[in-house]
Amino acid sequence: MEKMKKVFIVILVITLMKEHHHQVEAVGGGFIRTRGLHFVLNGNPFFANGFNAYWLMSFASDPAQRSKVSSAFQQASIHGLTVARTWAFSDGGGGSTALQYSPGSYNEQMFQGMDFVVSEARKYGLKLILSLVNNYDNFGGKKQYVQWARNQGQYIQSDDEFFTNPLVKSFYKNHVKTVLSRINSITGVAYKDDPTIFAWELMNEPRCPSDLSGRSIQAWITEMAAHVKSIDSNHLLEAGLEGFYGQSSSRMLQSNPGFQIGTDFISNNLISGIDFATVHSYPDQWMTSANDQTQLSFLNNWLDIHIQDARNVLRKPLLLTEFGKSWKDPGYSNSQRDALFSIVYSKIYYSARTGGATAGGLFWQLLAQGMDSYRDGYEIILNENTSTNNIITSQCRKLRYLGKLFTRARNIERLKRAKAIRNNQWRASDKGKGAGN
Repeated sequence: MEKMKKVFIVILVITLMKEHHHQVEAVGGGFIRTRGLHFVLNGNPFFANGFNAYWLMSFASDPAQRSKVSSAFQQASIHGLTVARTWAFSDGGGGSTALQYSPGSYNEQMFQGMDFVVSEARKYGLKLILSLVNNYDNFGGKKQYVQWARNQGQYIQSDDEFFTNPLVKSFYKNHVKTVLSRINSITGVAYKDDPTIFAWELMNEPRCPSDLSGRSIQAWITEMAAHVKSIDSNHLLEAGLEGFYGQSSSRMLQSNPGFQIGTDFISNNLISGIDFATVHSYPDQWMTSANDQTQLSFLNNWLDIHIQDARNVLRKPLLLTEFGKSWKDPGYSNSQRDALFSIVYSKIYYSARTGGATAGGLFWQLLAQGMDSYRDGYEIILNENTSTNNIITSQCRKLRYLGKLFTRARNIERLKRAKAIRNNQWRASDKGKGAGN
């Protein structure tokens, strides 16, 4: 009997090891889920250390530039990054760079560019967060949607009516349905069925300063989250928020960087269709007259309060989906950028290590070599040997090791449970034999 027990344990250990090996190989093969405060992939903890690269679809649509996408993904994978956030929109303009020429009219070449982005991300083991519209005028944004409605006879006074006008909302809903239902011309898989995609983002940095009560954006997120989920139940969804506090947590208003934008970190993220919270952090943009130390002090507090609220109030995972430091800032030095990255990454790592809600950060922005015209001051080029790149690589290594530790602990616990069940079965079997004698 003892020999049988040992054989069973050996077989169980081998099975668990094989399962774990399969899970590691299949990083691109499962949908990201949430379990309480955490992201999981194939049942194991998932940490989203990554980057922003808004330009991916545009470059991928041009055969002469497509290699830049592959190069960026290859470098990201080599350095251990796991998630890319990018635009799944480019509205109006009528030129070759538009994805949506007019409501419901799409540029197939640009869509094939996004197909390539999804396919290449899968090839290099990366997950994608795809944003569906811009708050700002770049790439069309809410201003373009409002203008389309005006062109059809709607009387609209403010671009903020993007969030309330029924016709504008119908344009946006149609775009959501078109993107989510897109059949990838390379893989043959619909976007809504592709686990390469980590999550959808309703809007890049939604703002509605004409309604500081927050009601307009709260209603819009509620309606659009339900719309996304009615089409795609596989993927996670986030709102694209920067993290500003609103009226539902008035005691926290003083934590904002001196202004409000009509969003509410608490109430917006408590909407049932929103699966995880996001926060952005640009103290160099939000506090331009403050010195570097004051900006870093703000950053420390900004991160701490959001990490705490995600864990204790929202009870949902949190991603820092944009952060960075521009070399164009007055008095800039590389040490200032390194200090900012180190603060962000240490906050993320401590939260993750202690079971908190914060699971990763995505710096702004990653470029490939030869993209000098896209340098905005925040750019990171991974195959340049810089101290910041070393900090990024170190964070990837630490989070990867932490994920392995959690996975190992989970497998040991499963082994213990399996052994306990089997021992109980053997005891019951032995008692049965004894009773028969």
